[in-house]
Amino acid sequence: MKNIILLGPPGAGKGTQADLICKLCTIPKISTGDMLREAVASKSGLGLKVSNILDSGGLVSDDIIGSLIKDRLTKPDCQNGSLFDGVPRTLGQAEQLAEMKIDFTHVIEIHVEDQIIVDRMSGRRVHPSSGRNYHIEFNPPEKEGFDNETGDPLIQREDDRPETVLKRLNVYHEQTKPLTDFYKNLSNIGTLKFFKVDGSKSVDKVFEQISNQI
Repeated sequence: MKNIILLGPPGAGKGTQADLICKLCTIPKISTGDMLREAVASKSGLGLKVSNILDSGGLVSDDIIGSLIKDRLTKPDCQNGSLFDGVPRTLGQAEQLAEMKIDFTHVIEIHVEDQIIVDRMSGRRVHPSSGRNYHIEFNPPEKEGFDNETGDPLIQREDDRPETVLKRLNVYHEQTKPLTDFYKNLSNIGTLKFFKVDGSKSVDKVFEQISNQI
């Protein structure tokens, strides 16, 4: 069984690596976003509570995230373990997971320097109606500023503007330093394996670093 936590800043490539790891280990990905969307769609009591919080622009509490995780882990596809992507985000959430007695086997931190992240994310362009992504340097459209399939104008999302990316990175560093220390300490006293990989390399090279460790 493998229970894995994947840490890393926005734009580090966590989503891509999460999919590759899940395929390698035959385990499901557990992410806050997916759980919140599923809760809202279910229209259960908890789902309606989540929907009201999100509609009002509020932050979903650690207690609610904890309840969603407990429910998700009861599903049959989690029998061989699971990969946590974007959870935990805070020390409070990490402590909650510890109280659940989840036997985490690996914590992986994907490390990328801030400037590389800013360059990666600020170069992204999106086709709003389809969600197709381009990058002005790494994956440019055939005609600059326009979608390949429809010819519609591409946009730069507010989240991808350099000043917004820097704010998100600052929040990440504030929240994550205590998290990495928490899991490093656990790895020193138990069987948990904590390791860091260089996320600035190609997708294949990053996955090679990870697969060699797990």
